[in-house]
Amino acid sequence: MNRTLILIGLLIVAIGLLWPWLSKLPLGQLPGDIVIRRENFSFYFPITTMILASLVLSGVLWLFNR
Repeated sequence: MNRTLILIGLLIVAIGLLWPWLSKLPLGQLPGDIVIRRENFSFYFPITTMILASLVLSGVLWLFNR
């Protein structure tokens, strides 16, 4: 449990340090993300971004469990 918490903390620190570069990636604006904008209404459903994030997270967790 301690090693898992340390790894999660290091991952959060790494994301924080890399945030200026990560924010420039087109995540959330990929083809397949659903965006509906009306006069008084806005709906955003990032389906492609969620699938990509799920694949990356699954791969990382698979590597840690090996």
